[in-house]
Amino acid sequence: MLTGAAATGLAAGSPRRAFGRAPAVQTSSVRPVVIASGNGHTIRNGGSETCVETAFRMLTDGTDVLESLIAGVNLNELDPADGGVGFGGSPNADGVVQLDSCCMHGPTRRAGGVAAIEGVKTPSLVAHAVMQYTDHHLLAGRDATDFARNMGFTVHDDLNSERSRERWLEWKRRIDPGHYLDPKQRAWAGHEAGLGMMADGLISEHDFFGTINCDGINARGEICGVTTTSGLAWKIPGRVGDSPILGAGLYVDGTYGAAGSTGRGEANLYNLTSYLIVENLRRGMSPKDAGLDGLRRIKENTVEQRLLNSRGEPGFGISFYVLNAKGEYAGVSMYANERSRYAVCTENGAELAPLEPLLANSARD
Repeated sequence: MLTGAAATGLAAGSPRRAFGRAPAVQTSSVRPVVIASGNGHTIRNGGSETCVETAFRMLTDGTDVLESLIAGVNLNELDPADGGVGFGGSPNADGVVQLDSCCMHGPTRRAGGVAAIEGVKTPSLVAHAVMQYTDHHLLAGRDATDFARNMGFTVHDDLNSERSRERWLEWKRRIDPGHYLDPKQRAWAGHEAGLGMMADGLISEHDFFGTINCDGINARGEICGVTTTSGLAWKIPGRVGDSPILGAGLYVDGTYGAAGSTGRGEANLYNLTSYLIVENLRRGMSPKDAGLDGLRRIKENTVEQRLLNSRGEPGFGISFYVLNAKGEYAGVSMYANERSRYAVCTENGAELAPLEPLLANSARD
């Protein structure tokens, strides 16, 4: 167990050397870049920088790539304005905020993750601690919380913000929890209530599905990634989505590239799509083509009628953020509109770039 300054530094997220650091996988110079889901360039937590700006500044200053990316997503985790991540994230059906996170360090081929952890505002830092200080990848539930406490993290009684609690109460009112509904009816009522709240402008699509993914590469060609989320809004307690699962919510191969996801986690889990996309990079595909191929796999394997729209296409959104070892990148999505963006930061600054859609129209047509 860490004590004293070591534990304090870990809990505060202070930079430290990565565990078992390996030589860079490339000796040639690469143009550094950080990419993320769209909320990677909208949230500042009261400061002057967004996630991708913070991560890019740190990794170009020589900080370990993964530590830089985690420092970036910490802004989202700590800011209740991001209603799908960390403190103030969307609670489960019982009103409890349960968080998931995963990180992968390309140079050392190591990873760490936590699932359904409660009380810790920055689950990405706990996932990093799992990677650094254990021989395991994934800790879950109460034991993940106990691990965090043992490592010196502050464990809060409740991670709800005023806004997240108000949204949960509105959702509870809409599904009429005072009645014992048939399980199928109750599940449908909960889903419809969530969609209705999105239509009424009470919760954004991002906050309903949650998540930030952030991936980056430095000038030495060192690639890393992190994903963190509060998961699907008002989910069944204990539900774990794709975000903390290697190959689904995140996958990094230090030689070939990285891919991460936001959107419907179950669709990603059924296909381990981030792994598939990185394998496509290994076979020489461009980031855009690799990502679109992953979306085609999801479309092909989505056959349940309840998951299809009136056109027989997936009735949900899912996006991937793809980065290869040359520093080339892309953001792709099952559907996209003029507001669909992902975050990019290079030496020329940060911007929100359009996602490349696989399908026209929208998920709910």
